[in-house]
Amino acid sequence: MSTAERTPKRLILNLFEMNTPTHISHGLWRLPGNHRHHYTDLEYWQELAKLAEDGGFDAIFLADVVGAYDVYRDGFEDALREGLQIPNNDPLLVIPAMAAVTKNLGFGVTFSTSYEPPFAFARRISTLDHLSKGRIGWNVVTSYLPNAARNFGLAEEREHDTRYRIAEEYLEVLYKLWEGSWDDDAVVHDVDGGVYTDPSKVRAIDHVGEFFSVAGPHLSEPSPQRTPVIFQATASPAGIAVAGEHAEVVFTGARGGTVRDTVAALRDAAEANGRERDALKVLVQAAVFVADTEEEAHAKYERYRAARSDVGLYIHSSTPFDPTLHEPTLTVREALAAEGREAAGFPEGLLSLTLGQYSLAVDEAWNEKFLVVGTPTQVADAIETWLDLEGIDGINLRQYHSFDTLKDFAHFVTPELRRRGRLPQAEELDGLTLRERLGGEARLPGTHPARRFRGGANLHEEAASVAR
Repeated sequence: MSTAERTPKRLILNLFEMNTPTHISHGLWRLPGNHRHHYTDLEYWQELAKLAEDGGFDAIFLADVVGAYDVYRDGFEDALREGLQIPNNDPLLVIPAMAAVTKNLGFGVTFSTSYEPPFAFARRISTLDHLSKGRIGWNVVTSYLPNAARNFGLAEEREHDTRYRIAEEYLEVLYKLWEGSWDDDAVVHDVDGGVYTDPSKVRAIDHVGEFFSVAGPHLSEPSPQRTPVIFQATASPAGIAVAGEHAEVVFTGARGGTVRDTVAALRDAAEANGRERDALKVLVQAAVFVADTEEEAHAKYERYRAARSDVGLYIHSSTPFDPTLHEPTLTVREALAAEGREAAGFPEGLLSLTLGQYSLAVDEAWNEKFLVVGTPTQVADAIETWLDLEGIDGINLRQYHSFDTLKDFAHFVTPELRRRGRLPQAEELDGLTLRERLGGEARLPGTHPARRFRGGANLHEEAASVAR
């Protein structure tokens, strides 16, 4: 048996967070002892980070939206009542506070390519990578809320494929700034000669494309990782194609198939772009309810579930009708018709469900595939099954209670996973960048498309979006 066969696959462990009272566990901010309403306090984020690092987590994965959920009941009033991703604050700004009280914990932050120019974002990320000593990842999204488009001067959302074309060029601009604008040895700090930076080793990028025109040079010197670890959340064909070219970590689920199918499609896409199949690490969202005994774990699950908000679920899923107005035996198609709403555009597979079935179908917080309730041994067994049989590489842990969800996992599950060789001991991680922690080198591998700009090469080739 080879060493690879004997060595258990290592779990990538992230905590799923958002700078808001209610992220994806609707109504649970009302639970006793829940600290969600302290999301505006620096101390909340610092305590969270210390607990995550002590608990063996690789990173805190920060979601974000730049608009309000306003499809359900044709407005954002219910989202405000529920505290559902509004109010919310900028996720980038809490990272320095968390980095200051941790040594090895990474941070994956969501930022959209659809609305803000790439030049300023490039500097923000480089700054964070410097301050954290290389512990930054970027979750690349194109945004999907209609309200977000209206907040940035558009009448409506851009078409899906157009958003992805913009994202492709956005990435190209950033790669040119991060990888190509400065040489590694540009900063000489020559006190006697009075030269801080050698001008011959810094260059403009002079990018002119379909959507962006950026002169450069990048304003930041090369950070420990240069380019942050590239995260992407997707399961769509267009998203998988982009991930195959660019992503290092993909947060996904199953769309019209199994998770194993999605994992295979992602690895195929990486291979088609000249990358190794294992260049992509695949994560899923997971829910864990754990206690000393199975009975205690199930009691916790039921107590939390009793606090859930159905209205929050309908807001978050942008349900275009109001299920609370109808009998649960009515079908979705009948409910839409009763409210005089069009069925066109609504997922065909949901139209024939009764409203009772519909609520269960979209309520992933309590019925998702990667949910386990039990003892530490049972939870670790389930996670090993996900790793070995589903083919995933890690999880984003869904929070039901801050900080009890995190504390429970750290107290009950982390020691068991470490005993099984699925999580490293803390001392193995000292001084690593996030990319190194996830199994790579500090800088992007040579097969990644960003590397073609290193040393100023290829900066003035025709922009990808124009070439297409």
